[in-house]
Amino acid sequence: MSVGGPLGDPDPDTSGGAPDDTPVVEARHVTVRFGGVVALSDVSLVVPPRAIVGLVGPNGAGKTTLFGVLSGILTPTAGTVHLRGRDVSNQSTLTRARGGLARTFQRTELFADLTVREHLVLGHRARHGRPRLIADLLGRPSGDPHKERERVGELLEVLGLTALADRPARSLPLGTGRLVEVGRALATDPSVILLDEPSSGLDVHETDQLADTLRRARDERNVALVLVEHDLDLVLGMSDTVSVLDFGIMIASGTPAAIRADERVRAAYIGDEAVV
Repeated sequence: MSVGGPLGDPDPDTSGGAPDDTPVVEARHVTVRFGGVVALSDVSLVVPPRAIVGLVGPNGAGKTTLFGVLSGILTPTAGTVHLRGRDVSNQSTLTRARGGLARTFQRTELFADLTVREHLVLGHRARHGRPRLIADLLGRPSGDPHKERERVGELLEVLGLTALADRPARSLPLGTGRLVEVGRALATDPSVILLDEPSSGLDVHETDQLADTLRRARDERNVALVLVEHDLDLVLGMSDTVSVLDFGIMIASGTPAAIRADERVRAAYIGDEAVV
């Protein structure tokens, strides 16, 4: 499911008057300790607007911990998180979500009885305010239903799900369910989405469809993507830059070509025989 909540304060001004090239999300020298265990050590990550940034590393490298810090689920022991130029290190997940950050999780989280369209409507209303949701609960009309239908219709087209719009989630294959989750996150009008292993459990065809959809989302919705994945081919094939974590330390960051050639990455994660 995507991070975000239906209730809360109005959207904060996270731009801070920053120029358009200000990173949409940035971790600066983040350290996370759990007792005597250091999960992340002085980790920095920069996500420019409309970029696709891959984050890879072996199991236990700290990828999910970093996602937790970026989204506000975890508070870092040291370091800061900035959202569109504003320090949100002490802000809640809700504040960050309403400021333009969305997240999906490894396990598919859909409502079995809701249709594809209804999931996207839910995402749209989660971002666009308490008055609409309270009106729904009270059975009173509120907001602009025409605009909402138009936005949801556009998203269905981007996702390639128009023909399935009225299908309940329980009837969808896993790959389509993943696309619905991405769509629900996009419906919040985010500036960045954190995607936690979105291709998990998908076959080759479904993975290709997911990659195409994510590229379209970036190009047509002007959203940046941060992609945690074990499918290295997927990450290297679609990312603008890739960062590699190992034992909580960022050991490399650069273009996919540079990551393939990096000796530290070969030793820690890829293996010589896997690099082409």
